[in-house]
Amino acid sequence: MASSFHSCGVCDLRLITKPCVVWCTECDEGLCKECQEHHRLSKASMNHSVIPFTDYQKLPSDVLKITQYCSKHNKKFEMFCQKHERPCCSKCIVDSHKECRDIVDLDDVIKNYETPNALSEIEKTYVEVAANLQKIRQHQQDNISTLKEKRKEIENEIKKTRMEINNHLNTIEEDFMKQLYVLEEKEN
Repeated sequence: MASSFHSCGVCDLRLITKPCVVWCTECDEGLCKECQEHHRLSKASMNHSVIPFTDYQKLPSDVLKITQYCSKHNKKFEMFCQKHERPCCSKCIVDSHKECRDIVDLDDVIKNYETPNALSEIEKTYVEVAANLQKIRQHQQDNISTLKEKRKEIENEIKKTRMEINNHLNTIEEDFMKQLYVLEEKEN
């Protein structure tokens, strides 16, 4: 389906092998340059959507498997039943969807479906989440660094306070010792 070489569907019927340059999404076949021109000018196909074949090859395989024809009636899907969330051909509507009220034109559904916008929103959200996670990681690293600095400051403050207490106790001890010595001298 998405091989590197795909021949023109119209030329194949004429037993001519030419590479396709565009893909008609309506006809579900590739067209060479000459057939594309005829396709564009023909009344039956002038409103068909075509995309460059290189873009067609880049589509995911799940998208390429989507068919435009009803497997039950072999007719092209034209409508969409919103109740059953499925495309319908004209026979499907008569056979299976008589009671359904929410049947809309399939082209309108496709035009209103905003896959690129949804994907870009998801991508934008992903980028924002990644940026937020990076900020959180940076804040966490900053907090760890700050915590280490504060711990060192507190340790130094404790050591300083202990030295001051020790110096004060030494001074008190010296005073007591002097007083004791004076008292002893006095008594002697």
